[in-house]
Amino acid sequence: MGKSTVSANLALAVAAQGHKVGLLDADIYGPSQGMMLGVASGTRPEVRNDLMMPIEAHGLQCMSMSFVTDERTATVWRGPMASGALTQLISQTRWDDVDYLIVDMPPGTGDIQLTLAQQVPLAGAVIVTTPQDIALLDACKGIEMFRKVEVPVLGIVENMSMHVCSNCGHEEPIFGAGGGERIAAEYETTLLGRLPLSLAIREQSDGGRPPLISEPDGEASRIFKEIAVKVVEAVENAGSRGGPKIRIVDD
Repeated sequence: MGKSTVSANLALAVAAQGHKVGLLDADIYGPSQGMMLGVASGTRPEVRNDLMMPIEAHGLQCMSMSFVTDERTATVWRGPMASGALTQLISQTRWDDVDYLIVDMPPGTGDIQLTLAQQVPLAGAVIVTTPQDIALLDACKGIEMFRKVEVPVLGIVENMSMHVCSNCGHEEPIFGAGGGERIAAEYETTLLGRLPLSLAIREQSDGGRPPLISEPDGEASRIFKEIAVKVVEAVENAGSRGGPKIRIVDD
């Protein structure tokens, strides 16, 4: 569905607003943020006073399982082991006074999601989906899960919303149309934005220079920036209503 692509570009777009941003890759089994942000393979975090220092990439502070294991080695772990690894990434990373910590979640509604919701006071969740019905079923389950653990759903991002032919400019909703809008209406939340099915986004992200870095004034970057504005506003509004806040304290 493009959760990692949205997470990386959302983090960069929030940082472009002048905030200090951290990006936590919580996909223990398939970490990809290191590659997406152009971090060299084999890069390891510096350890100070038993805490890992996040890796700096494009102005973001980033931590990922790929920084502490071999990227090509499969993580063959049962749920409790993966949850333990996530707990270590959360509790043993020394984030440098970040304003926002964006967490790239793995697929599903299992151990990793529950561990994060139980251990961190989350300000909110952004649901990433594509327009087809099968993907929307997963989006509904994600919304229901976050509501059960009392995490506010900030809105929906519809990825791969429209394919635009690079030769003739013809637009075609090959995965269907209006799915994100329907889910947002059904669950009384916000459609934060629609992202196109774009070869450029895929190439730039795979190459370690996401659209916000490769083409900061491009159409994809404009959409990501608009989404980021809405997310920041939603978090600030939730905070003003007394919702949970993430605070980093230097003990």
